[in-house]
Amino acid sequence: MTIALNGSDLTVTQVVAAARHGEAVVLAPEAVAAMRRSRAIVQEVLAGDEPVYGLTTGVGERKAYLLDPAQRQRFNHRLVLNHRIAQGDAAPADVVRGAMLCLANSYAKGVTGVRPELAEMIVTLLNEGFAPPVRRLGSIGQGDLGPMADLAHGLITRSGFEVAENEGLALVSSNAFTTAWACLATADAEALLAVFDVAGALDLEAFGANLACLHPVIEQIRPFPGLAATLDRLRLLLAGSYLWQPGAARFLQDPLTFRCLPQIHGAARDALAYTQNILQIELNSSQSNPVVVVPAGNEPGNEPGNEQGRIVSVGNFDIGQLAAALDFLRIALAPVVTSANERAVKLLQAPYSGLPAGLAAGAGSPDDALAELAVAGQAITVEARTLAHPVSYELASSVKGEGIEDRATMAPLSARRLAEMVSLCTRVAAIEFVVAAQAIDLRALGPNGGGQLGLGTGRAYRMIRELVPFTQADGTLPADLEPLVELVTMGTLTPAA
Repeated sequence: MTIALNGSDLTVTQVVAAARHGEAVVLAPEAVAAMRRSRAIVQEVLAGDEPVYGLTTGVGERKAYLLDPAQRQRFNHRLVLNHRIAQGDAAPADVVRGAMLCLANSYAKGVTGVRPELAEMIVTLLNEGFAPPVRRLGSIGQGDLGPMADLAHGLITRSGFEVAENEGLALVSSNAFTTAWACLATADAEALLAVFDVAGALDLEAFGANLACLHPVIEQIRPFPGLAATLDRLRLLLAGSYLWQPGAARFLQDPLTFRCLPQIHGAARDALAYTQNILQIELNSSQSNPVVVVPAGNEPGNEPGNEQGRIVSVGNFDIGQLAAALDFLRIALAPVVTSANERAVKLLQAPYSGLPAGLAAGAGSPDDALAELAVAGQAITVEARTLAHPVSYELASSVKGEGIEDRATMAPLSARRLAEMVSLCTRVAAIEFVVAAQAIDLRALGPNGGGQLGLGTGRAYRMIRELVPFTQADGTLPADLEPLVELVTMGTLTPAA
């Protein structure tokens, strides 16, 4: 289905669809009309002699410099070139395509004062599958100046588009790069939580856990939405499992990483919901500076008012809410991955699992079997946890721009760290699946042992075994978990799939 941009109702799902799957995009007719109205106000202002930031003056430290009318168009072109300060390797193509979509949607609100032709150029190149190289480093989150300048340069070079007054500034003075990366990373985090639900449920069966941890009274007396949703998911995965039979539990109370599985995942789910709400608002907001105030009388269906159209210098490029929300989500994900790794380690330890050490197939074997997977899991978990450190309060310096540019959200770093953290977590989940499947086989719970797994966990077990066979006595560790990592990343293991 074609995505129509109007600046008001773009969703994260649509960003993913356009950025990763090439969904077609168009500008809504009302968006084109809104852009024409705001551009008319820009033209009126340019015809006068009032100093207006970025239109008739320079920017940043040179805000007091008055531009000669003959300089303005060239100034906007130079503005793009002078802000190409990004560093490092190129961002993923889906992030760049997402930034193009977010940028066009912000123009569709009709408050940046750009011509509709600029937004149409971006949409055209997006539909052609174009994604210019955009370096990922160098933005402090007060507008993604460096990456957006790379993006703008690539778009202009490819299309031959000539920017007009205000348009160079509107191209670079946006957080579209961060917003797009946040959309993709948050979507991936949601899919990851669903995968961890499956892995956690499989752990419960592999451990012989007590399913009192899923009792309906839990959400009744502690009604957090994320907790209730997680309990529902775990019950669905474990429907028909041997664990529901009387006497199936090995212990009255299991270790906390097993017993508190719904609470841990539920907390992350609530943090995710908060972040998604913030992101939905940011996705349909204008982050530009300056912005055009369109009189109410210029809106269809309204009587003409006395207020004149004007241009206001604002600070909407400060996206502190999104930066902090992304920090919050990473913090909430840290206990999820820590607990997943801890469950895997406990399954590998005979005193906890009641199975041979390292889940060895042969009793009394000197081989490590799967024991060393604990080392890999711990290493990756630690690396993922370091990415949970908040960054939204960081500030490298306060002297840029004669001391005026003394604030930073570090939102792009917050979004990038979420993406990196999710990627690492998928590998921990893959290790967790391999360990749980081995323990299930040793308990004779798989298809050859009576088919006592849950409907969802049984399906996941079978998919795992198609890629990673049981490690026999005197066997070696799985040589390559990448196919399983890919399966986890694709979300194929979740019940919805």
